[in-house]
Amino acid sequence: MSEKKIENRKSKIEDRRDFFEITTDALDAGAIARRVVPKTCGAIVTLDGFVRQFTKKRETLYLEYEAYEPMALKEMEKLIAQAYEQFEIANVGVVHRLGKMEIGETSVVISVAAPHRRSAFEACEWLIKELKRTVPIWKKEVYRDGETWIEGESQFAVN
Repeated sequence: MSEKKIENRKSKIEDRRDFFEITTDALDAGAIARRVVPKTCGAIVTLDGFVRQFTKKRETLYLEYEAYEPMALKEMEKLIAQAYEQFEIANVGVVHRLGKMEIGETSVVISVAAPHRRSAFEACEWLIKELKRTVPIWKKEVYRDGETWIEGESQFAVN
């Protein structure tokens, strides 16, 4: 598992627990969420992104994720720093899984702790949108009738 912790940035919270990781191991959203919870916060919002059975009316068999890991980790670190500049938050955890994933398996978890829920919700939503837009992680969706590579918000049909 590739993991990095980042230094304290613009936070008044002494108990900082930020982290970002890329792994091939199965993800446990609850365990990841518990890693970011400080005693000083009133809210934690967690996105548990998992493989769904249908994408635009096409039946999905499974997904495969690939990444340029060194750059992906750097971009994740930048996103967390940017989130601190935009939102009143305390701790952030971002973990993305690589490899083959079956229907129902978790591919990404983002957890944000904040003194108040609105900031946690807004930061979590912003983080997943920006992660998909900027982090070099690619997804191949394999359907019954073909497959498609997804890079961020773009699709490339393979067959």
